[in-house]
Amino acid sequence: MKWEGERQSTNFDDRRGSSGGGGGLGSIFGRRSSGGGLGIPMGSGAGRGGGFSLWTIVIIGAIAWFVFGVNPLQLLGGMLGGGGSGLSGGVERPAPTSQESERQVAFSRTVFGFTEDVWGEIFQAKGRSYDPPVLTLFSGSTQTACGNGQAAMGPFYCPADQHVYIDLDFFDELATRFNAAGDFAQAYVIAHEVGHHVQTLLGISTQVAQERQGRSEEEINALSVRQELQADCFAGVWAAHAKTSKGESIIEAGDIDEALAAAAGVGDDTIQKQSRGYVVPETFTHGTSAQRQKWFKTGYQTGDMNRCDTFAANPL
Repeated sequence: MKWEGERQSTNFDDRRGSSGGGGGLGSIFGRRSSGGGLGIPMGSGAGRGGGFSLWTIVIIGAIAWFVFGVNPLQLLGGMLGGGGSGLSGGVERPAPTSQESERQVAFSRTVFGFTEDVWGEIFQAKGRSYDPPVLTLFSGSTQTACGNGQAAMGPFYCPADQHVYIDLDFFDELATRFNAAGDFAQAYVIAHEVGHHVQTLLGISTQVAQERQGRSEEEINALSVRQELQADCFAGVWAAHAKTSKGESIIEAGDIDEALAAAAGVGDDTIQKQSRGYVVPETFTHGTSAQRQKWFKTGYQTGDMNRCDTFAANPL
């Protein structure tokens, strides 16, 4: 991927090493709650300090359900002692200062800059202005407007504050646990989260939240799958349009294969097979590996966000 020497986003908040507390949000891989993410399944995590009054719990639950269309048990379950995965969620770590970590920061900010350029142009062509999200880097855990976020959940987007949250240690896990190494695999993750921001700006996230009300859990999961696959498609649209300051595509040989490997590695069926040994389709919240690859390719091959209507697609 061509990225070195390019503009870095200034919509940036570095919280690495700051205290954040415990909690639970959705992510780009696995079980999803408020916001959007990749969807890493939650495991058993370390205990957390602090507590919530009954009224606080009731208020948080109401906000989760009526504002974000989120099952409050998912959100509160995380805040009252949810789980973790291979990362050290809920544990404050000192901010890394190695040359490699700073290179990772520069890379993430540059990819974010590319997303600002692409979506700014797409929105402008539609007669709208694009208000970019903020890239927030943290270590272990951090406070968000959607609750307390943990590194254990992977990268996630919070619509309430319009921040994309990433613990950079996740990118090591992306390569080792999900067999998706390479800079463009990481870029896909970032672009997917920004895709959720695009959904928020277009009002799609609000419509999905409204559609969830009164639905069964299985129906809510099915809506979540369509929303997540659209974010994958938007990531593909971004990849199709992203260019360097010289007007060249940022894509190099092997980049798309890296993105597709990441999409496959975080499919619900792949994750469930690895963690359980079997799959339960009605519990899928992000889509299968094949579906995630399909919709990223749809966005990339067409470059047209209008082709990303996963809500009307049948079959997915």
